[in-house]
Amino acid sequence: MAAWFTFTIAFSTTLLSQVCASGVFELDLHEFKNLKGLLANGNVCKPSCRTYFKICLKNYQAVVSPGDCIFGSTVTPVLGTNSFSAKDSGTLQGPIQIPFKFGWPGSFSLIIEAWHSPFGNLPVETNNPDFMISSFATQKQLGVGTDWSQDTQTGAQTELRYSYRFVCNESYYGESCSKKCTPRDDRFGHYTCTRDGQLSCLPGWKGKYCEEPICLEGCSERNGNCSKPGECLCREGWQGTFCDECKKHPNCKHGTCQLPWQCDCQEGWGGIFCDQDLNFCTHHRPCLNGATCMNTGQGSYTCTCLPGYTGVNCDLEMQECDSNPCRNGGTCTTLEGGYICKCPKGFEGSHCEHNLLTCADSPCFQGGKCWEKDNGRSYKCECPPGFTGLNCEKRVDKCTSLPCANGGLCVLQGGMRMCSCRTGFLGQRCEINVNECVGKPCLNGGTCQDRINDYFCVCPAGYGGRNCDRVLNECSLQPCLNGGSCTGGGGPGKSPANCVCPPGFTGPRCESLATFASPDTGEDGFQ
Repeated sequence: MAAWFTFTIAFSTTLLSQVCASGVFELDLHEFKNLKGLLANGNVCKPSCRTYFKICLKNYQAVVSPGDCIFGSTVTPVLGTNSFSAKDSGTLQGPIQIPFKFGWPGSFSLIIEAWHSPFGNLPVETNNPDFMISSFATQKQLGVGTDWSQDTQTGAQTELRYSYRFVCNESYYGESCSKKCTPRDDRFGHYTCTRDGQLSCLPGWKGKYCEEPICLEGCSERNGNCSKPGECLCREGWQGTFCDECKKHPNCKHGTCQLPWQCDCQEGWGGIFCDQDLNFCTHHRPCLNGATCMNTGQGSYTCTCLPGYTGVNCDLEMQECDSNPCRNGGTCTTLEGGYICKCPKGFEGSHCEHNLLTCADSPCFQGGKCWEKDNGRSYKCECPPGFTGLNCEKRVDKCTSLPCANGGLCVLQGGMRMCSCRTGFLGQRCEINVNECVGKPCLNGGTCQDRINDYFCVCPAGYGGRNCDRVLNECSLQPCLNGGSCTGGGGPGKSPANCVCPPGFTGPRCESLATFASPDTGEDGFQ
């Protein structure tokens, strides 16, 4: 009765207590024929040949000779009697396997012996040649692969048909199964293995062992990093999607930065934190109705109004009666969209400009001479020296035309008018604003800004006072960033301010991240 048979041979070889390779030689016995039921010596098996096999795998030999089975050996159970096929046996669950723990050499010698078990279905540990049925020996070149090689061995009375191959165990690759590669996705690596055992990084990873995450595309290599693919985690002092934007000092109001914790003032702003408004006119535009604005110092300004407007910011529209349009003592009354003049007795016209008197009425006082006008309907008085007015009724006041500018007081002395100027102005009409900065009152490099009868000093760091003559303690300005401590700072002639930085920061104000040389690469890194 024919029967299929498969079995497993366990064979292990240890080299220096370390696995250098891993594979398995597989042998699949298909069919054995012993039609006459004879032994190798010509005797007949009684009642039939209960057949089992001895397998010996060894190194390649041009002439296969008995000896040690260097690669491995095994003995099968009884698989059938006389002639049989493995298909119907069901004895074993797969091909014969001889495992390797060293590199497959690419060639081998194979000895397959068929033996008779005289005492039942158990193989007998014996080398008695009287129980041998047949012996086959072969030597082959064999590469690693999943394809089976077929072979048939024929003896005097028997025939054996079988196939064989050598395959790598899981995680081993190469021509000798000596290259190990185990796919992983953990903190030690993130990769799969190619057909030749090379590492193939999973998406988002790089490095020799695929242990380095690939950060978000565009992420600054110097200012950012990542712990997993697609991230961009900013180092201290940097921000933005790609960590390419520096962080300003937290107290910086109107400034920018090129490096972390800087405060570079925008135009029109000053001070350590750019919070001093040096251009109030541009930033706030306080002057209204077309007025002209002039900066007069930090946070101060002056508006020059167009005609018809008044007020600090030229926000008040002047009434038409404010210009005194009514003549000859007429009374002005403001109306919606205009005004009206109420004329005194003897005058008429929209501005009370017409005199109802004539020379016949002797209207000219102080001996003034009367001249008729408009064919006698009006007149004009020619006043004597020292008098004026329509009827020469007023003494001449040379100050009535308000000749003095900037609040100067007009006075008459010996018939001559003179302007008495306010402090801070000079000139015949008080039209010149005295520049108090001419005397250079600001010391120690301070910048002088002229004001009306005054000046203002913008002092450099380390100085204060009206004239920048007072030395400040620079440490009181808290110049040190990132937790740095300030020492010294007494001003000129004394120890200057010095920042003692905490670990991880450097720079005059501790504004920069410290760098260190990597012991592995020698390149700069961040602490």
